Formats: sequence, C-alpha cells, structure tokens
Amino acid sequence: MIMRNFRIPSFGAAVKPLPGALALLLAGCATFSADGGMDAVSGLTQERIGQGVSRQRSPDDAAAIRPTIDQLLAQPLTADAAVRIALLNNRGLQAALADLGAAEADFVQAGRLRNPGFSFGRLRGGDGVEIERELSFDFAGLLTLPLRSGIERRRFEQAKLQAASQAVRLAGETRKAYFRAVAAHQTARYMEQVADAAEASAELARRMARVGNWSKLNQVREEAFHAETMAQVAHARHAAVAAREQLTRLLGLWGADTAFALPERLPDLPATPGAATDIEAQAIAQRLDIRMAQRDAEATAGALGLTKATGFINVLDAGYMNKSETGEARANGYEISLELPLFDWSGARVAKAEALYMRSVHHAADVAVRARSEVREAWSAYRTAYDLAKHYRDEIVPLRKKISDEVLLRYNGMLISVFELLADAREQIGSVNAAIEAQRDFWLAETELQAAIKGGGTTLETRVGSVAAPTASTAAGGH
Repeated sequence: MIMRNFRIPSFGAAVKPLPGALALLLAGCATFSADGGMDAVSGLTQERIGQGVSRQRSPDDAAAIRPTIDQLLAQPLTADAAVRIALLNNRGLQAALADLGAAEADFVQAGRLRNPGFSFGRLRGGDGVEIERELSFDFAGLLTLPLRSGIERRRFEQAKLQAASQAVRLAGETRKAYFRAVAAHQTARYMEQVADAAEASAELARRMARVGNWSKLNQVREEAFHAETMAQVAHARHAAVAAREQLTRLLGLWGADTAFALPERLPDLPATPGAATDIEAQAIAQRLDIRMAQRDAEATAGALGLTKATGFINVLDAGYMNKSETGEARANGYEISLELPLFDWSGARVAKAEALYMRSVHHAADVAVRARSEVREAWSAYRTAYDLAKHYRDEIVPLRKKISDEVLLRYNGMLISVFELLADAREQIGSVNAAIEAQRDFWLAETELQAAIKGGGTTLETRVGSVAAPTASTAAGGH
C-alpha cells in the first residue's frame, strides 16, 4: 500500500534535520584499510608458526618475493624454508587472501547509505502541464546502518581468521609433504644400494653354478631376490617422485625451480619429547577454528538483532517532493513509502534467525569438544611415534648391526660362505626401511600435534607404524 503526498506539518520538524544527519553519517562512513586486514592475518600466523604471510596484489609484488625464493632454493631445503616458500608462493593461499579483500568490501559497503532516489514526471493535457519532482532517501537503511555495519565488521574479522587458518594449514601440509619427500628419497637411495648388492649376489651365484660350486636351486633363489629387489626399487623411485611432486605443488613451483635439492636424510630425533602441559587449554585458547565458531555465533546474534529491528517495517523510504502545475503555485511536501504488516509480521524470519543462532552456539560447543579430543589423540600419536622411532634407533638397528658384525667375523674366519653373509644383509632391509618410516612418522605426528594445538584442527591422518600417503587435509570447523 503506497501513500503519496502524505503531508503532516509536525512530521516536517522531525525530517527537517535529515540532511545534516546524512552529512554527519556520510562523513563517518567505513573506508578501506591500508593493509586490507593483512596485518592481523600475518600476526595470527606469526604467533602460531613463527612466520607471517603477505598478499600479492600486483605483478610487482610477485617480482619482489622472487629474490627470497631464489635464495631459499639455492641450497638443500629445510622444513622451515619449505614453509616460507609455500607462504610466499602458493597460489591457492593467495586466492584465499583475495577473498579477504572481498570481505572488506562488503564491510565498507555496509557502512554506506543507499544512494538517494530522484524521480521526475511531466504530464501535459490541453494547455496545462503538470510537473512532479521527488527526492527520496532510504530511511530504514539509515536506522539499521549501525547494525548492518556491525554484522559485516564481524564477518570481516571472521574472514581474517579464515585466511590465517588456511595459511597455518598450508604450513602444516607443507611440513608433512617435506618430511614425506625426504623419507621417500632416503628410502629410494637405500633400495638402490640393496639392488646393487642383489645384482652382485646373483652374478656371483651364476659364476659359482657354472663351475659346479653352487646348486641350481640356490642360484635361482639369488636371481629371484635380485628380480624382486628391482621391483621394489621401481616402487620406491615412484614413491619418491610422487612425494616430491606433492611438495612441489604446495610450494607453487614450476619450470627450473622444480629442481630444488632435498637433504640426504631426515632430521635426527630430538633428545627428549615435548611435554603435554595443558595442551587442551592451549588448544582452546589458540585454535583458529574455535575462534571462527565463536565469531560465527556473534555474527548470527547480530543478524538476529537486525531481524528484530526490521521485523515490523520492512521498507521505509522518506523523501522530499514538490509538484507544480501550469498557472498554480508550486506545492511542496514529503512522501513516505512503507509496507504495512497486514499478512506477514516477520515471525517466521525471527524464528529462523533464532534457530540459526542456536545452531551456531551448538556448533561452537561441538568444535571445542572435538578440539579437546583431537589434541589428546594427536599427543598419543606423537608420543607413540617418538617412542617407536627411538626404539628403532637405540635397539633394533644397533642389534642388527651387531648381528652383521658377528656374521662378518665368521665370514672372515671362513666359517660361513659369502651367500650366508648376503642373506644376513637381506634380513636388514626390513629393519632399515622400518626405521626410516618410524622416523618419518614422528615428524609427521609432531606437525599434526602442533596443528591440533595452534591451527585449525588436524585430520590425524598419520597412523603409527603405517605408510602415510601424501594427501591434502580438509578444514575442520571452517565457515
């Protein structure tokens, strides 16, 4: 129902100060920040992984980071160097940071009043001409502007947390890909050494069989071992390539940069494992997915307030208008357009907003419960992986070495044959490979523990004693 030319003398006094209020409002409109929210994002990542993040807005920004990447690639990569390159060069992260700019634009737009409307009408009938002019403002938008601006501000803050969470997650995935790549490279090199020894053993068996000093059965066994070893080498080489390419993708490298060097072996175990001091409390205080869930509940509560504020008047436009006719004095007045709540009193919208708010509250509680559980599981995986890696390093591998030394003494004393010496070397293959895998699993578990405490959650994909394939983890509790 539209009411036009609705003139109320007392209402004029209330509307008269409107231009001054609009001028004050427009003077205080939200504007774009100088950093686009990146200072907060970089600070959050710096607190959690010791490295900040930057956004590439132009080709000049991409060119500016090139010397840093070249310097890091000039020597064998470390885990920290790999994370630094990923934070600088990963295009997926840069795409996420671009979303932060869109969120800021929504925040700025919410702080600005809708443009006024102007209409002009001219009617001619016979000798008379009627002209109608109207200037209208979104009065309801003016009243609800603080609420809308507050909602978008909270969403902008949540977007900062989301961007920081993706940066922290990328850092964790890069570290895990790095340790997998180094371990796969180390395993491939060891299996190549085993293949060389198997080839020498097979050749020796063939020669001794030709002169009648070795049975055909033993010769075939050595040749079969050599053939099986070559198949294992092929698998190990492909695993090394796959793990390296996974790391390359996370680093965002292509062309000549893909020839980066990796160290020959995994880092040594720390002397002692970390302590489980208040890890649940740390997770509740630091995890970004918990902060995002809390901000989501706050934003939903703000939206509920806006829904109630506009529940009875959905559209309210107030404006100035005048009308002139040929031979008549100009008529001035005001116009109000509004929807009357005859059929829809907005009860359904308010009920929906309340339901969404309760959903966000329960979701925040659920994220906190899962965070506590995940950090406990991550700690168990970390300690078990450390104990297993230390057990291989201090017990199994030294015992295997003692056995090999004793076998070598007997061979030197001509008490056993060369093939018994080679058979003992074959038995060491499984122990060495298991030791490499245990050491790799420790570094993966250490990375996931840090993600469970400080980041946005963890997939806990590392299982102690299993070979973890390179996979991309998903966000926990992200919005």
